[in-house]
Amino acid sequence: MNSSEQAIDHLEKQIPSLSAAAVDVAYWQAVAAGRKVLVSEDNGIYEVAANGSKKFVKAIAERLSVPIGTRVRIP
Repeated sequence: MNSSEQAIDHLEKQIPSLSAAAVDVAYWQAVAAGRKVLVSEDNGIYEVAANGSKKFVKAIAERLSVPIGTRVRIP
């Protein structure tokens, strides 16, 4: 593997942590602006207000846990 391929590989490995950080920033910006945010936890979707209160919106299926690299087909 040449140096440019190694650099690309290194950058690609950063994508999951960078995207997680971006989601966290967007969440807190929305809350700070006084907006409500939808979050998924405990097999449900909840609406979270800026004051921290949560309102149940909808039940959802349990998370699907699969090994990294596995292809999952969702009908």
